[in-house]
Amino acid sequence: MWYLFIVSSTPIRYTSSSGERRIRVHTAAAPVVTDLSEMYRQADTGAIVSLLGRIAVENSLSDKLDSVRQQLQLKLVRSLKEYRNLYVVQHRIGGRLIFPESLKFLPLYILAICKTLALRGGYADVSLDERCAAGFSMMILPVKRLLNFIYPSLYRVDEVLTMEPNKIDGWLKRLPLTFQCLDTGGLYLLDDGFTFLVWLGRMLPPELVNNILGVSLANFPDLSKILLRECDNELSRNFMKILRYLREKDPSYHQLSLVVRQGEQPRESYLLLSNLVEDQMAGTSSYVDWIQQIHRQTQS
Repeated sequence: MWYLFIVSSTPIRYTSSSGERRIRVHTAAAPVVTDLSEMYRQADTGAIVSLLGRIAVENSLSDKLDSVRQQLQLKLVRSLKEYRNLYVVQHRIGGRLIFPESLKFLPLYILAICKTLALRGGYADVSLDERCAAGFSMMILPVKRLLNFIYPSLYRVDEVLTMEPNKIDGWLKRLPLTFQCLDTGGLYLLDDGFTFLVWLGRMLPPELVNNILGVSLANFPDLSKILLRECDNELSRNFMKILRYLREKDPSYHQLSLVVRQGEQPRESYLLLSNLVEDQMAGTSSYVDWIQQIHRQTQS
């Protein structure tokens, strides 16, 4: 039987009786698991993503962004390949991509890291201020907020606005970040922990828009100047209740609200489409292509 250990070293600086400055290092090794299967079962995806994201941001200061993204992909492939080599006979699934249940979202989050403003494209594709701000956020955010920052929450809200207020929270479900989930007749909310983005489908009934925004789009073409507030109607009250509910889930930050209409360029591309992690963007793969690429590399 063998054990997997965690080793921790702590240096202590002190002065000897003769006046010499010395460093004493205390090293401790603690057994964690007796086999790798237990380690994989107990793996914390959030902690792994947080660590890899911080390392990637640090590496981006000295390496090319493309090299940083390749390093992330290589680490993912190595971890899944190791798991496959250990358990492919046990699972008897031949050429399939296999991974532990605890890491089922790891490929998606690694792709999301590669598509963040901090690591996306080349140095000229994102302004320096935005890239630095995104990288700083990834370095300081706690795990839960970091996951929501790199893979924002997308909700369809027009279908729940007519429900009873006490039932809205239970029916508010997260959607995959892909354009296929967006209906032209729907009202959607994207939450990355810093901003609420309200997306209006082009076929959304004007009455619904007027009730929620409190203005007519025909008389208010510049949506960047709209200030969301509670209006005197049930739809508006329910909509603001949803915003309050999401803010109360993490009161450490008050999300600002922005409104964008389908087809409103370039605001739609910058605010929404660039956050659809599972879709193909300029120079990046879709999630389907990405997972197929990871699959091929784990087989080699």
